Amino acid sequence: MMQIDFENYSISPIQEKDAWRLCDLMVSNSERFKSYFPQTLQQNLTPTLAELFVGKKVKEFMRNEEFLFTIKENTNRSIIGLLYVKELKKTEGQGELAYCISYRFEGRGIIKTSVEKIIPWCFRELKLQTLQIIVHHNNLPSKLIAEKNGFVWKRTLPNVHTTGSGEILDMELYELHNPKAIT
Repeated sequence: MMQIDFENYSISPIQEKDAWRLCDLMVSNSERFKSYFPQTLQQNLTPTLAELFVGKKVKEFMRNEEFLFTIKENTNRSIIGLLYVKELKKTEGQGELAYCISYRFEGRGIIKTSVEKIIPWCFRELKLQTLQIIVHHNNLPSKLIAEKNGFVWKRTLPNVHTTGSGEILDMELYELHNPKAIT
């Protein structure tokens, strides 16, 4: 099974055994995740819900429909963050990266490095030509992650995201093109 290691962390595809740890991550960070990850949060509020969610995500991974990776701290194997490769448009060679991290691990460059490590996999294995990151203009850390990984701001997307409280937000679109695709 694919695993990317860096420092004391690892990125690997979601597995059935991750349900309890995923539930723990979501519940302990519910305030943090309710704005930008409301659906993932709702689907992981109890261990039973998390088992259903993980089962679905494992199947989607196997069918190459959507790819959910866990970011684990290697010492105790707890899930400290998630990395999605989603919204795949295979004919256009396009996909979106989304990510979140536990409040206990923010500001350490873990997500920046995780995104950096998953980009080559997206271009090589999924044969994508364009990766997108969609972020709210107030989410400065997420904007910096995109920019530090070479993503370029393209435009504002009006009314494309609904938070857990029902607020509809404009989001900012960042893109990165596969350097091997540019002729």
